[in-house]
Amino acid sequence: MSELLHFAEHRLQEGALIFLALVYTKRILWLLKFPAGRDRQAPTGSLDTTKWKGILYSWAIIGMPWVMESSRKNPFFYAQFVIFHLGVTLAIALSFIIPYAPGVLENGTVVLVLQAAIWAACAVGCIRIVRRMISPYMRAISSPDDYFSLVLLTVWFAFAGLSVPNRPDQGEGPLLAYFFLTAFFLMYVPFSKISHYLYYPFTRFYFGRTMGHRGVFPIPASVKPPAYKAAAPVQAQATATTTSR
Repeated sequence: MSELLHFAEHRLQEGALIFLALVYTKRILWLLKFPAGRDRQAPTGSLDTTKWKGILYSWAIIGMPWVMESSRKNPFFYAQFVIFHLGVTLAIALSFIIPYAPGVLENGTVVLVLQAAIWAACAVGCIRIVRRMISPYMRAISSPDDYFSLVLLTVWFAFAGLSVPNRPDQGEGPLLAYFFLTAFFLMYVPFSKISHYLYYPFTRFYFGRTMGHRGVFPIPASVKPPAYKAAAPVQAQATATTTSR
């Protein structure tokens, strides 16, 4: 291993991680300075729920695609979401495995699983880039940061996939690119939209607390209220009568 690769795997990553931790600590402390809003109405809705049930449900809803209309109607997009974020998690884990637990990668099965998951995430990244470019709706809501982050993440996946075997003796290029990109992301993420995961626990906490207070979370087995069910046949009959006229 060259001195440059050793620096990239250790000192550079450690410095970038410290920078990330300092920025996030400052941002979280800044967020906590704002007083949380309170519900001004009395608890309503179902009596078998509480604020904390709503909060826990709100946090966990990301893993329950069947209760979200967007993922329930578009399971392919949800599968992309899972593959992409699983790839991110494993690519981050790889940046710790290579320098601190390289023995893990001596297992061929582990190497194949990591490569399969990371390359699948890379493929999803390519699909998302194309979709963002060709869809007029996605183009309308996309900023330069969206394109830059997505392209760079996809490239990062590619170098992570190449780095999984951890064979600097066969060429240090992929490893150097992977670790330098990782360090860049650690310093860039706090100032980009990728940092949305930092706000997820906060936003879902307050949303779940409010919905639990109102008796909406957890969502009942039937998402249609009784009043809607009772009114549906009447509404359908009225529509049919109007159409016949």
